[in-house]
Amino acid sequence: MTILSSHSQPADPQPSKRSPRSSVSSVEGETLLRPQATPDEGNNRNEESIRPQHLEDYIGQTDLKEVLHIAIQAAKSRQESLDHLLLYGPPGLGKTTISLILASEMGVNCKVTSAPALERPRDIVGLLVSLQPGDILFIDEIHRLSRMTEELLYPAMEDFRLDITIGKGQSAKIRSLSLPPFTLVGATTKAGALTSPLRDRFGLVQRLRFYEPPELSQIIVRTAAILKTSLTPEAALEIARRARGTPRIANRLLKRVRDFAQVKHSGIVTEAIAKAALELFNVDPCGLDWTDRRLLTVMIEHYNGGPVGLETIAAATGEDAETIEEVYEPYLLQIGYLSRTPRGRVATASAWKHLGYQPPENQLSWLS
Repeated sequence: MTILSSHSQPADPQPSKRSPRSSVSSVEGETLLRPQATPDEGNNRNEESIRPQHLEDYIGQTDLKEVLHIAIQAAKSRQESLDHLLLYGPPGLGKTTISLILASEMGVNCKVTSAPALERPRDIVGLLVSLQPGDILFIDEIHRLSRMTEELLYPAMEDFRLDITIGKGQSAKIRSLSLPPFTLVGATTKAGALTSPLRDRFGLVQRLRFYEPPELSQIIVRTAAILKTSLTPEAALEIARRARGTPRIANRLLKRVRDFAQVKHSGIVTEAIAKAALELFNVDPCGLDWTDRRLLTVMIEHYNGGPVGLETIAAATGEDAETIEEVYEPYLLQIGYLSRTPRGRVATASAWKHLGYQPPENQLSWLS
């Protein structure tokens, strides 16, 4: 299997200047718990080996694996390409990894790109005409495709045909090019942002769910073996509990714990060492970072837990309102520490207790 990417760019000869950090641990903690990939991960030699290459090695997502197994076996028996697949769910759950596994299982190439990289029609045209029979084209953030690029995909997905307009005005002509059968795998965190014509052209639409700590623990043990890091099962579970149900975050935390153990200790990573390392990076037992706790603390101390408006929270914490809503709130809502009401955001009783505060008796009435 060959993995091709459209993101290759020359390195910047000018190193970027960074401002000094007033609190290294808090900034590190925020970075560790963001599910988006960081630049150093893309260049990590171990990154490709960490990704499982076969469906049987993929941990978690049991229902999805069964659906994909059936689709792969059926396509192989008919000697056809896989049907187009749309994967949606929060970032960091393995959408790219699944596309690479599909290519490996089918014995074809996988071309990886993202919608923002396909700004002009010629970008998607170049990718489509270079595909070989059965190849997989993976488009990340597919909900961000431009309208013109999306229009070109419609006949390509349905009839394996590419319609190109040559010339302008009255002399314009439409030329159709035949494409080999291929599989488009689209990934998105916002399935509702896709247009209906595009979404309806996917034969398989599957959602990825968050992982449970035992599943993440297995992933951490597997990654530790690849990184040649020794750790106890208790340490793996401790890291898994703080990984927000996301494999990407789990692997990132494992690497930082490995660094801490290598510098500060020697030998096997134990539960105590893992706890000490994660506390250093401001990742608490529930997976909250410094900013998560700051948001909740401001709501509790300044506004008695709420209700409080989003803009007010942003002004009080110095964070951007959109960042709070898109980055921090989803996890706080998921674990039940935050509630959205018509009157504003409310810190739940669980959040009060987690931060060491005694919730008022009338706190539950705010949620009504």
